[in-house]
Amino acid sequence: MNRANKSTFPRALGVVSAMLLASGCMVGPNYQRPKAPVPAAFKEPPPEGWKEAQPNDAVLRGQWWELYNDPQLNALEQQVSISNQNVLAAEAQFRAARAAVRVARAGLFPTVSVAPSVITTRTPSQVTGTVQGGTAAKPRGFYSLPIEASYTADLWGSIRRTVAASTANAQVSAADLENAKLTYQSELASDYFQLHGLDGDAELLDSAVKSYAEFLQLTRNRYAGGVASLGDVAQAETQLETTRAQLVDIGVQRAQFEHAIAILIGKSPAELSIPAATLKTPPPVIPLSLPSALLERRPDIAASERQVAAANEQIGIAKAAFYPTLSISASAGLESADFLKWFTWPSRFWSVGPQLAETLFDAGRRHAQVAQIEASYDATVSNYRQTVLTAFQQVEDNLSALRVLAEEAQVQERAVRASRQSLTISTDQYKGGIVSYLQVITAQTAALQDERSAIDILTRRMTASVLLIEALGGGWNASDLPKPAEIVTAGR
Repeated sequence: MNRANKSTFPRALGVVSAMLLASGCMVGPNYQRPKAPVPAAFKEPPPEGWKEAQPNDAVLRGQWWELYNDPQLNALEQQVSISNQNVLAAEAQFRAARAAVRVARAGLFPTVSVAPSVITTRTPSQVTGTVQGGTAAKPRGFYSLPIEASYTADLWGSIRRTVAASTANAQVSAADLENAKLTYQSELASDYFQLHGLDGDAELLDSAVKSYAEFLQLTRNRYAGGVASLGDVAQAETQLETTRAQLVDIGVQRAQFEHAIAILIGKSPAELSIPAATLKTPPPVIPLSLPSALLERRPDIAASERQVAAANEQIGIAKAAFYPTLSISASAGLESADFLKWFTWPSRFWSVGPQLAETLFDAGRRHAQVAQIEASYDATVSNYRQTVLTAFQQVEDNLSALRVLAEEAQVQERAVRASRQSLTISTDQYKGGIVSYLQVITAQTAALQDERSAIDILTRRMTASVLLIEALGGGWNASDLPKPAEIVTAGR
């Protein structure tokens, strides 16, 4: 055990202090957010009646689903963040990443440990030379209370960059959590509207079944009166039963959407029943901002950008390996062979000293590690830019879908009116004995198909609006990411 006199200890502390003053230099590149391709404006014009949001206009907020003014949808969406198991898993991963920051930050401080011991020994008489018949050697005690401290000076910023990289990874995890919420919230809304689209189909088919049953009875009466043929009766019955089969089949798809919604809110399918309702109104107007704002509103873009920042810190950590490391260790405590003198001043001891270490030869290992990490950084930059491009594609896709579907809905509405008029004329002609029942069936099939197409278009418009909101970030903003100081202090 190294012991020193009183004059040596202050000199050692002075040397250590001088070395610590050198700490503060950071090697490696400073982080700059990579440039990404951002258009000045969206290519696809918004649907008629929409406009690009101005700075003072209302923009999407966190509870974006309230745009649809559907209380039942609101109640379901509120349960996603607190009950969806995938969201809860993402939240746990964020807490783990946040704790990893505190683990990395602990490297900036000394480590202090204590290891008290009480050791009793007895030396054999043959070793001590005690003669036969003499007194045996008595057991001896050794009492020690050492306190040791060690510290690695962050001369080249390796530890600080590790903390920064861990902080960026925690922000990645936070953004992933928000992206998971947005993904499952939008999936729920999409399933919800498709379910009610099927309710519209079921209502239409149920009405058609009732109408076709009346036509079947009419045809049977005409057959009994000798006006219609047995073939007309068979055709009417075929039309009725085919439509009934389609109505029954709707139940399979509806049940699957209902089960999917139950899982999204963390419940078993047996725990959720959604009352039937039909879609009546077109999708709401969704506030649009400038394309450049998309970089701050998409949590997946924020996560990708934070991954680039973490990769940048890794380059600095790798380059710091080319420089020497300074470790400082100190110990002090009390030692005595007598328990009664253990805690007395003469039993004290201490030692302190720095150690400088440098790798002189590693066959190019460190150069290869830097090259490897720089390549990984380039990959994260490319992934970030690809994420941005994909985001713009998704916005453009759903803007065009909403615009085209709005135009298609107008055309389809005219087709519905025309097919209804054609059915009315064919029905009157059949009752007047001018045409066969085949013409009535043809008109019925066309009218039913046109009305189902109109319902399908409205459903697609609603789901496209949900996908557009998701593509716009759902009202999230990069400023919502936890700050480094918040990550360090949270969870203590």
